[in-house]
Amino acid sequence: MKTILSAAAMILALSGTAFAEGDVAKGEKDFKKCKSCHGIIDTDGEALFKGGKTGPNLYGIVGRTAGTVEGFKYGDSIVAAGEAGLVWTEELLMEYIKDPKGFLKEQTGDSAAKSKMTFKWGKPEDIVVFLASFSAEMPAEGEAAEGEAAEGEATESDSTTTN
Repeated sequence: MKTILSAAAMILALSGTAFAEGDVAKGEKDFKKCKSCHGIIDTDGEALFKGGKTGPNLYGIVGRTAGTVEGFKYGDSIVAAGEAGLVWTEELLMEYIKDPKGFLKEQTGDSAAKSKMTFKWGKPEDIVVFLASFSAEMPAEGEAAEGEAAEGEATESDSTTTN
């Protein structure tokens, strides 16, 4: 399965379909550092990348409301950000990965905001483009938030792939 995904990642990278600037193949390699806490498990339960369970499943993270993977116990700050309408885009993921705690402080307006993710990555572009390759839909900036507001509660299919 990894070979198929690697080929798909290469095709995506070479086709110019990447949504942010970054290298999908390099991001796949860099993801090895992330998988100590995170896995990528598709909606059928197939582990595309086996990883730890300290962090939430990252399958479909782009376009998903923050803090909403069913069955994962998030910290209060990221849940509050999601409840306030934070929907992950590639740009927001890059900001978060660079400084999770600082990002949540800014998003929530709470100077005491905390993040369970303590790892900071200075240049997360490749990782984010790699993660985006596992997202079914790539909404335009701002489009996801409007769609979320119009839909209200997450649908049953959203709950299987939400963060």
